[in-house]
Amino acid sequence: MTSNSWLLLAHQIPPKPAYFRAKVARRLAQVGAVPIKNSVYVLPDNEDFHWICQEIIREGGQAWLFRAEAVAGTSTPELRKLFKAARAPEYDELIREALALLERLPAGKAEKEDRAAVEKLLRRRDEIERVDFFQAPQRSELDRLISALAERLDQEPGNAAAAALETSGKTWVTRKGVKEDRIGSAWLIRRFIDPKAVFSYVRPQEYIHSEGEIRFDMFEGEFTHRGDLCTFEVLVADHDLSSDPGLTAIAEIVHDIDLKDNRYQRPETAGVARAVEGLCLSTTDDRLRVERGAFIFEGLYRGLSASGEPPG
Repeated sequence: MTSNSWLLLAHQIPPKPAYFRAKVARRLAQVGAVPIKNSVYVLPDNEDFHWICQEIIREGGQAWLFRAEAVAGTSTPELRKLFKAARAPEYDELIREALALLERLPAGKAEKEDRAAVEKLLRRRDEIERVDFFQAPQRSELDRLISALAERLDQEPGNAAAAALETSGKTWVTRKGVKEDRIGSAWLIRRFIDPKAVFSYVRPQEYIHSEGEIRFDMFEGEFTHRGDLCTFEVLVADHDLSSDPGLTAIAEIVHDIDLKDNRYQRPETAGVARAVEGLCLSTTDDRLRVERGAFIFEGLYRGLSASGEPPG
């Protein structure tokens, strides 16, 4: 992230209920906010602070948001250093854990608990990367160690952790202004195809394709509309996921919303369309649309899968 636009959140939290101050502190940490003064926090310009601000006000506190191109007394490079420094101890902890795993993982002899530890390490790495806005230097060292773990685990056939490490972390590129097909496709990619996918949102007229990047729902993309199929349907078909009734049903829903041809007329379509429309009206930030849209599609998938209802 190279943004020079910042959001400042200042707040006053009432003394009661006592738990609420800790809850706000936890939420600020989760979104990667950095304190610059007592009760004043900064983030690169996005929507996260708006939700926290509303929550503070609902609980009887006071909160103010300010958008700025510069923060008085602190230069943009200094602010970026603050964000990198905030992530450093988190990466350092994972680096220590990765080194310990490498020491106790003889090639081809990983125990079940070792594989579980690697999977946990990956999940925690993903959590940190989501708020590592300016790529702390420790990130590359952790990636190197994770690659070494992948090689170590790869010597055990059928190892799910190794498979995830090998196939994950590709850069998936799509157009800015994501809506139903791209939001649903991003959920599908992270959920079933590339759990560690990194998404890039571009203006097509300015984008220059780089080797290794995977384009979806874009002109000349590797995965995009094909005949009368939307991108979600193409991803399902090309990754042999068509046998999953839940995914097939979602593909039909996304098809009808995106292509507007009412081919499948599933009863869930209108509700999903309204939910995605509301999400897109609530924020123009593509990253947030994808993150929040994942809850919509995950809930839909679980509901359809649990019902046992055949698609259509």
